[in-house]
Amino acid sequence: MKRTAMWCVTGLVLLVSAARSEAQTTSGTEKTIAALEEKWTQSQKTNNPDLVAPLLADKFVETSSDGKVTEGKAEFLKTLKSIKWSSADISDVKVTVFGNTAIATGSGKQKGTDASGQPLYENERWTDTWVKMPGGKWQCVASHQSPVKM
Repeated sequence: MKRTAMWCVTGLVLLVSAARSEAQTTSGTEKTIAALEEKWTQSQKTNNPDLVAPLLADKFVETSSDGKVTEGKAEFLKTLKSIKWSSADISDVKVTVFGNTAIATGSGKQKGTDASGQPLYENERWTDTWVKMPGGKWQCVASHQSPVKM
């Protein structure tokens, strides 16, 4: 009887330890993804698309708030280079982790000018899908924005 109880206690300790380890890993991943989102915002604030380039998968897909779909990292970066931001801020960032996939959501407000010099003002909710690649690096594979109606 004592041996069975000892094995039960040992099993429970191992289970709690594994759960704690998973929670710490998830918390670390959430912080990592939130930091990557901040780096993306910094690329807008400084008008430097080269900062966001390593964060994007080659097959990255973006759906903008006007419904336009941009397929591929190169095409998306080309669009970013044509925009000049005067301000960019994100808020309400939340990250949910599912194994090697993380979903980040938040709000963003940006002001600037497009390629033709027309003013831009974006007030959006966004969702980014991040995947931990085989080399261990997190990259964004998809982004979707929806306008916030006032």
